[in-house]
Amino acid sequence: MSGNLAIIIMGAKSDYPHAENIIEWLDYFGLRHETRIASAHKTPEKLLALLADQEASDDNVAYITIAGLSNALSGMVDFATAFPVIACPPPCDAFGGADIFSSLRMPPGVAAATITEPRNAAFFAAKLFAAGDESIRARILAYHAEQRLKIDRDEESLRAIPEGKGATR
Repeated sequence: MSGNLAIIIMGAKSDYPHAENIIEWLDYFGLRHETRIASAHKTPEKLLALLADQEASDDNVAYITIAGLSNALSGMVDFATAFPVIACPPPCDAFGGADIFSSLRMPPGVAAATITEPRNAAFFAAKLFAAGDESIRARILAYHAEQRLKIDRDEESLRAIPEGKGATR
């Protein structure tokens, strides 16, 4: 394998603002990434060709798919590859948010993980790669330490609020 690679596949360019949030955290964890656009509904041949090209490479891949409304993208990517797929659909108020079910409900043998928070999608990709990469594992552990420290500092600042001003004791 030549290295770890997170590939974000968006169903449309309009998904890019959501992808940027994922990219920020892929960068935080030092993960190499690329972003592509291919639609399971509108350009299935392009999508399958992209996946076939990647399967022929030496990269260790985690796919992160972004598609709203009807998420055929994640399921199609998952069934066309042996690599893990993380569905990270953008938030949508259409249909009362019920479009999320197209990411959650997959047929047997199609196992795309659904993570709605962009930071956590990147974090999960980092954890997938951490099993074989000590530097990524170290970044994850450092992130956990930062989060513990933040909680401790937040509690200290809460305790500094004078009695009767909202702090509980």
